[in-house]
Amino acid sequence: MIRVLLADDQALVRAGFRFIVGSAPDIEVVGEAADGAAAVDLARSLRAEVVLMDIRMPGTDGLEATRQIADDSELSGVRIIILTTFEADEYVFEAIRAGASGFLVKDTEPEDLISAIRVVARGDALLSPSVTRTLISSIARRGPAQPVDASVLSVLTDREREVLAQVAAGMSNDEIGTALFMSPLTAKTHVNRMMAKLGARDRAQLVVIAYETGLVRPGLS
Repeated sequence: MIRVLLADDQALVRAGFRFIVGSAPDIEVVGEAADGAAAVDLARSLRAEVVLMDIRMPGTDGLEATRQIADDSELSGVRIIILTTFEADEYVFEAIRAGASGFLVKDTEPEDLISAIRVVARGDALLSPSVTRTLISSIARRGPAQPVDASVLSVLTDREREVLAQVAAGMSNDEIGTALFMSPLTAKTHVNRMMAKLGARDRAQLVVIAYETGLVRPGLS
């Protein structure tokens, strides 16, 4: 059973998500928070596996709450899906850097919401091609917020660098397998090894690392 925490300052929005999420036989809503501070506290006490986090809330907003959860070693298994009104949200880049595993617009179809929860619960990132393009555009427009020394990539093999470049383009394991002539399982193995070597929580942060180190440059991928 996947344990989910809802964090949104609007009670009606939470009620809607609770109804949708609760309809899935393998997902359980274990708590609700009306602001970011409460979301962090409940993530700790309820041991939720996935947090649906509204990015704009009074007091501690979703961005700061995401950062606090990601920085807490005891919550390393918690995955965060940011809820936003538009995929082109200005906070896409910062939220991914802070530790979010992906984004969903609030008018997402119910079946897509349930699928997204399952995706991040198993450790994958939820980055649609449009969100990936937004992330890349953000980096291109203002540059890396905190440039990373390219030498951090020295721990990767040449093959892993090739896979990382494909991840940065928003490609799935199946697509990477096709592009690099390997099985999807082999692609997934490379991705998991890279996350371990680079200390990345998931694929979303691998995308950021690829651009911040200069391995891939906006417009040249």
